[in-house]
Amino acid sequence: MARSGRKMTMALRSAVVVLALGSVVSCGPIYRNHGYVPMEQDLAQVQIGDNRDTVVERIGRPAATGLVSDRAWFYVQSRFRTFGILRREIDREVVAVSFDAQNRVSNVERFGLEQGRVVPLSRRVTTSGVDGSSFLRQLFGSVGRLRAEDVVD
Repeated sequence: MARSGRKMTMALRSAVVVLALGSVVSCGPIYRNHGYVPMEQDLAQVQIGDNRDTVVERIGRPAATGLVSDRAWFYVQSRFRTFGILRREIDREVVAVSFDAQNRVSNVERFGLEQGRVVPLSRRVTTSGVDGSSFLRQLFGSVGRLRAEDVVD
């Protein structure tokens, strides 16, 4: 009887150790990327003056277009960190390709975040910025905000 009690105790200890290790391992953060931003070498192939078809061939279709007009294409990528039930966006990058009235590339800009502020990372521009910059502000404005649908799938 004492022998079966020891076996039971050892089995219980083993189960507790396995559960403890499993819970520690499962509490590690999970990182996920959403969206698409062209790599720098692919983006370098897009030249000022290229038409829309050339842009599609070189870097693909955009995730979003301008809100008021179709004069800008936006490629957006976000990185999320999930720890337990908490999900938080930790990084967002946007590439904006603007077109002139003849549907030719006029601006190519890359934006990122630095200390919670939108900053241009690179620019090849012929004018003083992307039309519809309020759209960029909206894209970056939600960084770090937690919504119910982010937590519950």
